[in-house]
Amino acid sequence: MNTQLAVVALELVGTRFRLNGRTVEGGLDCVGLVAQVLRHAGYSARPPEGYSLRSISVAQWLHHAEASNLIPVAQDGDVILCMVNPVQPHLLIAVPGGYVHAHAGLGRVTFMPAPLSWPIARQWQLADKEH
Repeated sequence: MNTQLAVVALELVGTRFRLNGRTVEGGLDCVGLVAQVLRHAGYSARPPEGYSLRSISVAQWLHHAEASNLIPVAQDGDVILCMVNPVQPHLLIAVPGGYVHAHAGLGRVTFMPAPLSWPIARQWQLADKEH
């Protein structure tokens, strides 16, 4: 687990939720949360645009992870893509004891204790590159 990403993610708990939100002041969705965490940790982020809350496939968006210096891993990822239901992908950031994510129903970024109850589709770790 990348401690720097976890610290930044935990600092964003309580931020307002907003679909396609990209700023702390205006609100964040799960993609915006990951982008903000990467940027606040000093890395570049290249989040996708133009997606909806629900999607049958995320294949068209996966290249954004690599463009944001994230590499796929089989387990213990820093950024987790899970499926809340068959048509709702969701990104979370691993932190000690659980996950930080933008919760649409609660209307804010929140901490969710482990274990994760949703199926994991993909995981990434921050690449060891200069930022």
